[in-house]
Amino acid sequence: MSFSKAQDLIRLAKLAATRRGGISLDEICVEFGVAHRTAQRMTEALETAFVNVEAKDGPDRRRRWRVSDALLDRLQPRQETALEALEIAGRNAQAEGRLRHAHALGDIRDGLLARLAPKDAFKTEADAEAVLTAMGSVMRPGPKANLLPEVLDAVIEALRGPFRLRLRYGEPDAAERIIEPHGLLLGHRSYLVARQPSRGETILNFRMDRIHAAEALDESFCFARGFSLQDYAARAFGVYQDPEQYGEVVWRFVPSAAARAAEFRFHPTQALEPQEDGSLIVRFHAAGWLEMAWHLYQWGDKVEVLAPEGLRALVARYRRSDFDALP
Repeated sequence: MSFSKAQDLIRLAKLAATRRGGISLDEICVEFGVAHRTAQRMTEALETAFVNVEAKDGPDRRRRWRVSDALLDRLQPRQETALEALEIAGRNAQAEGRLRHAHALGDIRDGLLARLAPKDAFKTEADAEAVLTAMGSVMRPGPKANLLPEVLDAVIEALRGPFRLRLRYGEPDAAERIIEPHGLLLGHRSYLVARQPSRGETILNFRMDRIHAAEALDESFCFARGFSLQDYAARAFGVYQDPEQYGEVVWRFVPSAAARAAEFRFHPTQALEPQEDGSLIVRFHAAGWLEMAWHLYQWGDKVEVLAPEGLRALVARYRRSDFDALP
């Protein structure tokens, strides 16, 4: 939102707060010198930005918007984004074992909800949970691709609906496409999981760093039947997956690396099989050979791929023996 639009929104909030009967669309048109459709968008922005806004139809059958508290410093901004940020930070702290931080963040979140009216707290919490349910955070160390804040904001808004998303993907001048977002996988390379109606019912992955522009549309849709982001994410080793590569993965770590490998959680479905010679076999089902190869490179010649053959061939020439330390 531009500075001038923000000023108009604050002025509209003041008018809606100080006029006993509220303010109508026609009155907004006169006060701001705008068209009827622009006045409608301004009331939508008012309802989106503040929780204490009432819209009622008067005896003249005209709808009027009123802010229930006349003091501007007591206008209550919506808190979905704050709750999302606190919940994500809390979950990351919990996963990393930073329990003190996790508890502190949880207390702040609860306090934020407690300051809202019950109906507003319920709606705010429900909206925040809708976004969090659709976000699968795949934590990986190291560099990550930069994401455009305005693109990420549009994606989150679409997930909250859920709403269809118009985006420009691939090249900056690529044709626009309409997709139906089902979730967001965050990692060293982040992907938007979505269905593109023009390409059928298949669930696709769109690299977030290759989305040059995005806009949430006022068009809702139904998620693919039976879709679960958690189950979908579990089919990949990292964040990207090729359905044709999905299958059993078997790695063997040499005895000198077995203890270290046993400390890793390579995949949620993994099974560890200690061998009599001191080596360790790890089994799981997943796709994404390239991301597996990136990780396996760190182990040098201390790991051998037993299956699948395609992954074994991919890493065969890159098993180094001169690394000073294990991951």
